[in-house]
Amino acid sequence: MLLRIVSIVFPIFIIVLAGYAYGRRHRPEMLAANRLNMEVFLPSLIFSALAGKTFNLADNLPIAIGCAVVVIGSGLLAWPLARLLGYEIKTLVPPVMFNNVGNMGLPLLLLTFGDQALGAAVVLMLVVTLLQFSLYPWLLEGRFRLSIIWREPFVAAAVLGVTVSVFEISVWTPVMTASRILGDISLGLMIFSLGVRLSTASLSAWGIGVAGAIATPLTGVLVAWAFGALAGLSRADQDILFIFGALPPAVSNFIFAERYQQEPDKVASIVMIGNAAALFFIPLALALRL
Repeated sequence: MLLRIVSIVFPIFIIVLAGYAYGRRHRPEMLAANRLNMEVFLPSLIFSALAGKTFNLADNLPIAIGCAVVVIGSGLLAWPLARLLGYEIKTLVPPVMFNNVGNMGLPLLLLTFGDQALGAAVVLMLVVTLLQFSLYPWLLEGRFRLSIIWREPFVAAAVLGVTVSVFEISVWTPVMTASRILGDISLGLMIFSLGVRLSTASLSAWGIGVAGAIATPLTGVLVAWAFGALAGLSRADQDILFIFGALPPAVSNFIFAERYQQEPDKVASIVMIGNAAALFFIPLALALRL
């Protein structure tokens, strides 16, 4: 069991560490690489996963609903916690809600459950991203802006992939092969860029950083476990949702905090300490479910 957990976690964290070390030494400008990932490589991964013959929309619907419940439920639990600890609600609650399903979750689920989990992992990432782009403006500004997400290439890739799957459209094999090759670039680049981003994060606000680092996986696994049991999900779906709930805060929380000027230094601490704490919480979650 220990060897299996190490074999799952170690590849991810060694790439994060490599990105962190490279970022500390060279301070690379990752804007172009991250834009390529968001506009080309990630959409290719999403399309190839959803349009593949192994993906079934109906089979992954419980995971999608469970994901939304975990995100919103974590926020509802973090809300009174922020008030209790005296932290700004708009600073603590969003990072607890939106976890690192892209940079860390997708590779982790594939390493844990194999390629058959790719469809579920992509669905989780899509739901979190859609909720993040639509709810973040409401949480920080009081405005609900669902329209902004339709400009994102990953949405078009998801719609196209689901359409191909639902209507059983045959895609020319070389096109699918090219899409998979481009998609494979996305995974490594996501993990590496996480390390680079963390190399510039601040630890100045360590108090709220520790609070967020603990609250994110604990609220996530609590809601995931409760929903999985009450909704009668299959064991496989419960395991995937539980591991999803244990993920640390997403790096994108820092980007949103910077955009809306919502104490970005404190959010950076939550992200930094939260991803470091994942060295403990992720193996613990795997040990509980494997």
